[in-house]
Amino acid sequence: MPEPDAPRLLDTEEGRRLEAVAPGGWHRWGPYLSERQWGTVREDYSEGGTAWDYLPHDHARSRAYRWGEDGIAGFSDDRQLWCLGLALWNGRDPILKERMFGLTNGEGNHGEDVKELWWYLDGTPTHSYMRMLYKYPQGAFPYADLVAENGRRRGRNLPEYEIADTGAFDGGRYFDVTVEYAKAAPDDILMRVTVVNRGPAAADLHVLPQLWSRNTWAWEPDRPRPLLRLTETGAVEATRTSLPPMRFASLQPAEFLFCENETNTRRLFGTDGPAHPKDAINDWLVAGRHEAVNPLREGTKCAAHGRLEVAAGAVVVLRYRFAPAASPDERDAAAFDALLARRLAEADAFYAVLQRDIPDPDARAVQRQALAGMLWSKQFYNFDVRRWLAGDPAQPAPPAARRAGRDRDWTHLNNADIVSMPDKWEYPWYAAWDLAFHCVTFALIDPAFAKGQLILLTREWYMHPNGQLPAYEWAFGDVNPPVHAWAALRVYRMDQALTGRADRDFLERVFHKLMLNFTWWVNRKDAGDRNIFQGGFLGLDNIGIFDRSATLPTGGTLNQADGTAWMAMYTLNLMRIALELAVDDPVYEDIATKFFEHFLYIAGAMTHVGGSGEGTGLWDETDAFYYDVLSLPDGRQIPLRVRSLVGLIPLCAVEVLDDALPQRFPAFAARARWMLTHRPDLATLVSRWEEPGRGNRVLLSLLRRHRMKALLTRLLDESEFLSDHGVRSVSKAHAAAPFRFPWGGETYAVDYEPGESTTAVFGGNSNWRGPIWLPINYLLVEALTEFARFYGPEFKVECPTGSGRYLDLAEIADELTRRLTRLVLRGPDGRRAVLGDRALFQDDPAFRDHVPFHEYFHGDTGAGLGAAHQTGWTGLLALLLQPRRPVPGGRVPVAPGP
Repeated sequence: MPEPDAPRLLDTEEGRRLEAVAPGGWHRWGPYLSERQWGTVREDYSEGGTAWDYLPHDHARSRAYRWGEDGIAGFSDDRQLWCLGLALWNGRDPILKERMFGLTNGEGNHGEDVKELWWYLDGTPTHSYMRMLYKYPQGAFPYADLVAENGRRRGRNLPEYEIADTGAFDGGRYFDVTVEYAKAAPDDILMRVTVVNRGPAAADLHVLPQLWSRNTWAWEPDRPRPLLRLTETGAVEATRTSLPPMRFASLQPAEFLFCENETNTRRLFGTDGPAHPKDAINDWLVAGRHEAVNPLREGTKCAAHGRLEVAAGAVVVLRYRFAPAASPDERDAAAFDALLARRLAEADAFYAVLQRDIPDPDARAVQRQALAGMLWSKQFYNFDVRRWLAGDPAQPAPPAARRAGRDRDWTHLNNADIVSMPDKWEYPWYAAWDLAFHCVTFALIDPAFAKGQLILLTREWYMHPNGQLPAYEWAFGDVNPPVHAWAALRVYRMDQALTGRADRDFLERVFHKLMLNFTWWVNRKDAGDRNIFQGGFLGLDNIGIFDRSATLPTGGTLNQADGTAWMAMYTLNLMRIALELAVDDPVYEDIATKFFEHFLYIAGAMTHVGGSGEGTGLWDETDAFYYDVLSLPDGRQIPLRVRSLVGLIPLCAVEVLDDALPQRFPAFAARARWMLTHRPDLATLVSRWEEPGRGNRVLLSLLRRHRMKALLTRLLDESEFLSDHGVRSVSKAHAAAPFRFPWGGETYAVDYEPGESTTAVFGGNSNWRGPIWLPINYLLVEALTEFARFYGPEFKVECPTGSGRYLDLAEIADELTRRLTRLVLRGPDGRRAVLGDRALFQDDPAFRDHVPFHEYFHGDTGAGLGAAHQTGWTGLLALLLQPRRPVPGGRVPVAPGP
């Protein structure tokens, strides 16, 4: 517990801004542009749903986007009406560098993959200060080499060919380009660009901060067009209907260039179009076509062009300001820098309080970068499915076949909100279960935003009328694990610990919508009405021998251990929320009872499919593990003995009830006793209600002591699941003994694959057959922490298995936390596992302290794999680095509060 006189997070200047936040205030402007708008579903108007081909990277500079914008270090208002971003040109590239380049799903040997280097380094929750770093080669950017070489490396057994492999950074011949934003006031944006020449010789660089309007006028007749125009003061005036005029100024000499944010139809389609289209600034600079830009110096897109000659090792600083036109036109560099220094000092003070109990400076730096990545990964997400399917009045009608294609059942979905993204290049769209994990991390620094995100996904313009939550834009109807209630409960507790207030209004709002979602699960994903659930891939992509979202080649159904365990966890989460709401309204005790009973039925069904005491259960007593069970049309039930996270997820369905329960909730306690007395067959399947734990607590879990110990024996076995850097997604035992399932002349298999995927299941850009994934690891840490509340320090398990060392469950949770944080922290040898064996990243001072937060990690080495900026759920590392504090109902990682 913090000292009584220690400063609280909300007592800092940034904390006070958070407390005073209001619509149109400090959150109005932020890093809300995508890193990639091209190649997305929402920009795809093709007949066959070929999003990557319809609007490729080569078209992005020339084609106006329909639903959003992208850019390097992008910053915009929360409706994305005005956008700021950075463009660069080294004098050698074939195009202006305006956005991050990467390979499409078909071009990469492991699916889509960005081929640039940048890091989100700092930020505050209100975006009063933000900083990121981009590394720009001085030689020609290797576009063609990256496409061709990855094309030759089609074999999925080979590693990806990355930009660092091309020699683009050899000899330090690149620029470090740091972009900082600071707000003098909610709508007064300062942008500072710092260029460092890391090379041995002087080099030229063209720097072009850009201001433009998202195209909102080309889609229907008579929509007003905004205007940017150069004024006599040398600044750009920005005007549009319903917004106050703004001013964009450069604090150093710059040549302002203007064009329209409209499609270059002549280049793309060979038809007449605007005289000065979206790519005119590119053509002016790269092709030397000075007639390309508007000579009247007006348009809907502009750039402040400056040419630098940067000496070897030299630093050049450039300053720009976008502010209300009615404010003083201040262009003093010293005052500008003083304001940035002040905002940075406020950010330092904010994080000093947050990290007061983290002694390791490296851990503090890594946590701050993790949180910066979370903050930079907010995005304005705009998508009206009904309009998208039908087409726009002022545009050609899209192919009629699209009306029977992707997302046709989600015409109610109409999003135009700031949403936390998994990765703004590789996954520039929200995903339901990713977002839940994001919110728990955000609760550490901005619980109001976290609560708003959880509520947002349950609003009527997101949630389907039938109660389903949208999965992601490629298939809104896919099914993600139901972790929303878990996240809501954690956010509620973290918010209460930080603010001292229990926001039951939030909890009640989200609870009512989640009851609709729970009903959808019960009605749609329990094929036999037996409390055994399917659900499809459930976010675990290729973990099974079949594509679990497709029709099974065997026929029948797949009774999923993870799907059923997720639902058991869901019932416990909803039960706990109902009890929390019953503090103020006893009516919720009845609802808590309903979820308690449903949990018992699921527990029974997991032991005997259908709960009848007969049949094949999901638990295999011989192997001491949970497996999916294939139910064939002829009635046979075949356990699929793949040892994977699927069989460990039942650990996560755990809830400890405190000894005060009968006094606080007498109706619930009485009904629970009745149920357990009259259904002893169900009562014996969970840890016994009658056997109190430490402090007379009561445990609800799918696992009795014997089963939990058996499962932990496998989890903590370093020859199976436990690696030096966390829990693997598939047991390493399958390296020597792959699981094989012959059927219909085909052999389906699961091997241990600790690195990139060797299959094309779900696009092939993710792999759940061996690597370490943060979300499930985090849930396992939470589960162990919860079990420890019941069993106390006397209950010990060998850790690692076979080591002769016995730890209690809290110590095992700490041990797993230490292993997970080894992914990103510098080890005794000075190396970070996440950086792999690349000497440039491990040893070069300009690289080694910039930590990428990857999508997943190699199961043996901990090297980062997949999306390189997955500071969505991998941002959970920030929570693992934060000390936990006791709160009502458990212990949570939380900032120092009341």
